[in-house]
Amino acid sequence: MRMLINVPETVVADALRGLAAAYPDLNVDVENRVIVRRDAPVAGQVGLVSGGGSGHEPLHGGFVGPGMLSAACPGEVFTSPVPDQMARAAAAVDSGAGVLFVVKNYTGDVLNFDMAAELAEDEGIQVAKVLVNDDVAVTDSLYTAGRRGTGATLFVEKIAGAAAAEGQPLERVEAIGRQVNENSRSFGVALSACTTPAKGSPTFDLPDGELELGIGIHGEPGRERRPMMTSGEIADFAVNAILEDMPPRGPVLVLVNGMGATPLLELYGFNAEVQRVLRERGVAVARTLVGNYVTSLDMAGASVTLCQADEELLRLWDAPVKTPALRWGM
Repeated sequence: MRMLINVPETVVADALRGLAAAYPDLNVDVENRVIVRRDAPVAGQVGLVSGGGSGHEPLHGGFVGPGMLSAACPGEVFTSPVPDQMARAAAAVDSGAGVLFVVKNYTGDVLNFDMAAELAEDEGIQVAKVLVNDDVAVTDSLYTAGRRGTGATLFVEKIAGAAAAEGQPLERVEAIGRQVNENSRSFGVALSACTTPAKGSPTFDLPDGELELGIGIHGEPGRERRPMMTSGEIADFAVNAILEDMPPRGPVLVLVNGMGATPLLELYGFNAEVQRVLRERGVAVARTLVGNYVTSLDMAGASVTLCQADEELLRLWDAPVKTPALRWGM
């Protein structure tokens, strides 16, 4: 397998050096693996910290900046960051208003963020946490107790980040993040396996002409494997799985997300089918975002995330943001 890398051992460090060179408004600590917005801490604002294994870019480092995350902690590929990283990030962004941890529901992430919260609190930092568990495909997986955290992570980080930018207190920013998670559901599909730099070959066997319905962002198995389906058939399956779990009760935010190797030409076509299914089900669409945002290295495939959004959540979604991967209104 050909990969655009030097050696597997330096993939994350090399990527962080490149991120620093491209975005000088970020402070990128390559050695300690912490990415912080350069103006942190911002007086009077809650700090938002997230993180997880590398390989899901632009999640999370690509979402650091005004209106979104204050800091991110990248782990090794598909491996949780360690508590020291998270505690260091919390200290870097705490203005005295407290810090919110946004945590995807994977066992390593949950345990390490819990330990980091204890370390931060020992240093006098007030910490709250939002656990993201939006995936409807499976109840438990290889890496989780309960549902996996996937595309709704972007919605939580953006909307809670906007609330923090307004100067809202920690308790309110936490409550908004929890509301977004509770109102969000996701479903993903893999058309190919992903390849980790260390392994250099696909992480699981997916024969030509087949797809995996309900895949996780680390290549975890989904609900079932089927012969290849059309874009419209996949949209029917994915959207209906979400709406069965979360019956529509108002306008939704839509994320049509690529898993890393699916071109925008295909993603926009898939979005057309997702919008068709929503129309047929009588679901009003408030906003739509299409692109590769919560990825799984070089996996071909896509995921759909829907978030029931009231006027306040929509206002916060539309608020200005300036990060490497998401920016508008500035």
